[in-house]
Parts: sequence; C-alpha cells; structure tokens
Amino acid sequence: MPSELNPVGVFSGKHVLAELEGIEPQLLDDETFLRSTLANTLTDAGATVCEVIAHRFEPQGVTVLAMLAESHASVHTYPEIGAVFVDVFTCGERADPERAVTLLADALGTGSVSMSTFHRGRQPAEAGT
Repeated sequence: MPSELNPVGVFSGKHVLAELEGIEPQLLDDETFLRSTLANTLTDAGATVCEVIAHRFEPQGVTVLAMLAESHASVHTYPEIGAVFVDVFTCGERADPERAVTLLADALGTGSVSMSTFHRGRQPAEAGT
C-alpha cells in the first residue's frame, strides 16, 4: 500500500539538556520575563516558535514550555538555589539547540552552564541506508 504522506526529510535531531546556575532568583520567578526570553532565544537560534505556555508555582518557581515547529523546549526554574534545568530538542538542521541554550544562559546572566547534546534518529550520512 503506497504511503499518502509526503516525505519531510531526514529523520534526525539534536536534544540538548542543560543546567544553568548562579542566576538572580528574581529572574527565575518572573513568568513574563521567562516566557519572552525563551521565545526570543529560540527564535534567534533559528527555531520556529508555535506557542509558549507557562506555570508559576507557589511559593516559587516557573516551568515554561515552548512548542516548536522543529519539536520543543522547556525551562524549569529553582529560584531558591538560582538554578534552572533546560531541555531543547530540534529536528532537522535549521535550528541550533546548543545556540539556544547559550543565548538563554547569556540572557539569564550566568556563565555556569553544563550542557549535553544527544543526536537522535538517523544522521544525514545514514539517511540513504
């Protein structure tokens, strides 16, 4: 049975997990700032932001999720210790999730970044196999 779906390209992506520390606690509790900062850094890194949602916890902390045309990104803040967990996954080659994390770290004013990148799916060289 022939497929009715159109091919979209290579099945591959980069998944970046990061921990940022030494951040001003007030920034990590500011939902509006975090929403706009995440959206801007993702856009500047070449991603297409479809929607951003956030939830502020009591007494502190914010989770921000960004749905991307390329996949997703999330930020989970811990103002009480000045830290944040970041997850950025992008498919294809257009967006650069490592750059998104670096831009986010700059916007949050930290030089303390621990970042791991995982390659998912089939890499371009493997696509024909």
